[in-house]
Amino acid sequence: MDDPRFLSGQLLLAMPGIGDPRFEKAVIAMCVHDDAGALGIGLGRIVPRIGFHELLAQMEIQPGVAPNVPIHLGGPVEPQRGFLLHSLDWGGEDSIQVGSRWALTATLDILRAIAEGRGPSRWIAALGYAGWGAGQLEEEMRGNGWFATPGSDALLYDCDVQSRWSAAFRSAGVDARLLTAGFGTA
Repeated sequence: MDDPRFLSGQLLLAMPGIGDPRFEKAVIAMCVHDDAGALGIGLGRIVPRIGFHELLAQMEIQPGVAPNVPIHLGGPVEPQRGFLLHSLDWGGEDSIQVGSRWALTATLDILRAIAEGRGPSRWIAALGYAGWGAGQLEEEMRGNGWFATPGSDALLYDCDVQSRWSAAFRSAGVDARLLTAGFGTA
């Protein structure tokens, strides 16, 4: 059973004025969150000048039937390491199931499977990840740096990257245009 204190399987949205330009309007799919820390994959930015075919070529994998989709900037940690966030209809030996919504895989077997047309039906490729040490994300949440929402498959797989942040807030009933970087006291 999922522990409600933790955000695995949810989307983490950066609040205006988060204070770190790397995370302005960030949308992060939370994959691991427990007492030891957290790991998520950023879905709010695209890596410039590299597509999925270039990534496959770097791994010496023929693209086959794989579409040449953009690669997301998963986060500032290990930006050379690749991750695939994908539907649950494919699972490799080292895939991690995240709640009941998606899985995370960081091995070459999923790249080969996608190129051969036997991979997951839905997926997003990313380089790097966002990571937090024990208690760090909780502290940032208390400081109004982040907003968590359950999100949806549509936000993960179908939403345009430029509109994902505002669409994710909208799906939670929040008009992102009304958010401000400052906050007051009552």
